Amino acid sequence: MHPTSESGLERQSVPNAEQFSRRWRPALMAFFLRRVRNPTDAEDLTQEVFVRMLNLTEDRPSDAYVFQIAQNLLIDRSRKHLVRERYRHGVAADAGRELDDFDPHRLVEGRDQLAKIVGALGEMPERTRTIFVLYRVENMRQETIANAFGISSSAVKQHVAKAMALLARKMRDDR
Repeated sequence: MHPTSESGLERQSVPNAEQFSRRWRPALMAFFLRRVRNPTDAEDLTQEVFVRMLNLTEDRPSDAYVFQIAQNLLIDRSRKHLVRERYRHGVAADAGRELDDFDPHRLVEGRDQLAKIVGALGEMPERTRTIFVLYRVENMRQETIANAFGISSSAVKQHVAKAMALLARKMRDDR
């Protein structure tokens, strides 16, 4: 007598990997080869069906269930292929925009500007510099900074405005 489930349907023993392979490998390989036309891809997809079947079920699966898994794998593969193609086309389009990579002159100019900014920050009063860095670099809210320093939000705005004016003047004067 075979064990039965709650619904009264007959349950069969749990198949192992070797039984899955003997039963399903030829049919799945043929199924995938007709669709992907690459033996390596067909083998990979067949193995993925086995992994999913062994992980998902305790009962012996029906033919329809096995081939539904196989079909879903093909759909997933197709979607991944589409995403990769879109990415490749996007990269190719970006390459056509003639972006200069690492122009040494641009790098030196950027470093010089950064040094000017750091120098200007060093010339600011400490409180103004700290408030500016917290607001512009650390993205803290003005109310939070005001509470931390025991000042009003409008005082924080004044410090930030003062710092911006000093930075603008320094960058303009050093041109």
